[in-house]
Amino acid sequence: MSDPVRTGSLRGIMMRGPGLTATLPFYEDMWGLKLAHAEEGVAYLRGTGEEPFLYGLRDDSVFGIDYVHFAMPDRASMDALHAQCMARGADVLGAPAAFEDWAGGYGFEILDPDLRRLRFRTEARRLEAEDDWAKPKKVSHVVLNTPDMEETQDFYERVLGFRVSDYSADQMVFLRCNTDHHSIALVRTHYPSVNHVAFEMPTLDEFMRGIGRMKQKGHVPTWGPGRHGPGNNPFAYFVSPSGFVIEFTSELQQIDETTHEAQVWPRDDPEKMDRWMTAGPPTPAQRAVMQGRPDPGFPELKPNARSGAAE
Repeated sequence: MSDPVRTGSLRGIMMRGPGLTATLPFYEDMWGLKLAHAEEGVAYLRGTGEEPFLYGLRDDSVFGIDYVHFAMPDRASMDALHAQCMARGADVLGAPAAFEDWAGGYGFEILDPDLRRLRFRTEARRLEAEDDWAKPKKVSHVVLNTPDMEETQDFYERVLGFRVSDYSADQMVFLRCNTDHHSIALVRTHYPSVNHVAFEMPTLDEFMRGIGRMKQKGHVPTWGPGRHGPGNNPFAYFVSPSGFVIEFTSELQQIDETTHEAQVWPRDDPEKMDRWMTAGPPTPAQRAVMQGRPDPGFPELKPNARSGAAE
């Protein structure tokens, strides 16, 4: 079998929920993002890089993920990924086509096994990069809770070309699509939900200054700062006004495909969980908020659901 077509990179995420756009001041005044574009019920927030947006807010009756946002380098690779998704039985929501939203570009969408919507886009709008110290540059990774970690892991590997970087015991798997140690991680839990979204600061000093900015504005970390074992990245977790967990990070491990071997990191050794030994383990309250609210995804978009409704 030939090597699978690999997803290019993680662009960011669009969240949905009641009154999300009303939380814009938190992300602009505290978190360090900027409003790139707004329309009725939707806000696109940018970082300092060229991506049109890193984190989107859409008003909706349901709390959860609107879509996880990925990039492909060009139309040829996009078409090849679409063909692979079709051949390997994914719930594909249409042929590659032009997107009509503000970010523009060309691509398609699919559903993952937990009915989350995944959007793949190339030729997107590009913004001019900004030199703004201690502000997020990109979305580093998205961590997803899933009741069937093995099935979901298989989907991301077999259908989307992700590779395993590491495991955290039998409770987490870290998946990469490029040299970043992980763009997606999966956590074994009771129901699908978003665990957290991590934003990359360019340097360790900027990571710490971001924490300081939040503390000066009265918003302290709920876990951290510390330094993870898998990925070797510093972490500081916060809870947004709408109850989603977000993270500052930096210096995520870069993988050499020729030498890297996945390992299983223990969860009962504190120094393997936090290499600095400054944060300690997450509290029960932190674990609960990272469990999140159940996210039904988009069952109405499954191709068989749509065809059944039409009959």
